[in-house]
Amino acid sequence: MANQGQGDPITAELEPVVAGAIAEAGFELEQLDVAQAGRRRLVRVVVDGDDGVGLDEVAVVSRAVAAVLDEHDAVLGGPYTLEVTSPGVDRPLTRPRHWRRARLRLVKVRPVEGTEYTGRVGAADEDTDGGVQLLVGGALRRVGYHEVAHAVVEVEFKQPPVAELAMLEGRASGTEEDAR
Repeated sequence: MANQGQGDPITAELEPVVAGAIAEAGFELEQLDVAQAGRRRLVRVVVDGDDGVGLDEVAVVSRAVAAVLDEHDAVLGGPYTLEVTSPGVDRPLTRPRHWRRARLRLVKVRPVEGTEYTGRVGAADEDTDGGVQLLVGGALRRVGYHEVAHAVVEVEFKQPPVAELAMLEGRASGTEEDAR
């Protein structure tokens, strides 16, 4: 789930209550970091959701997290600054849900073995033992999550080609779905 603070006991103690508050708001905790910042602590919370997280949702989550942190103020041991944000576009795709949320987006993949390539994301499995369908160079390719060393979404400034989207959704000739 979240970053367990690399063994930080404050982060580890707060993670379940922060994750619970975020889940009640309809989102998921991606990362929780608690760090000393002068006389205060900085509590940085990264949240995500299936449809992304807008500014209004960040405000809702921020209020929910602040409420649970106030209930657990003894853990923080003093004043804190809360920062709630959503993942940036440069966040690596490390979990199946990241791949599902990147559906139809262009991604740069550095495989465990072989050369780096760019592809468009299709269907992605739910479990970590599965994989994802990618459209690479006009051909559909099945890639296991274990085969990916690093992957990030590429920023596109124009609409994806309709033919690529159709192939990923099984609406073009030559796809596995058409062959059935």
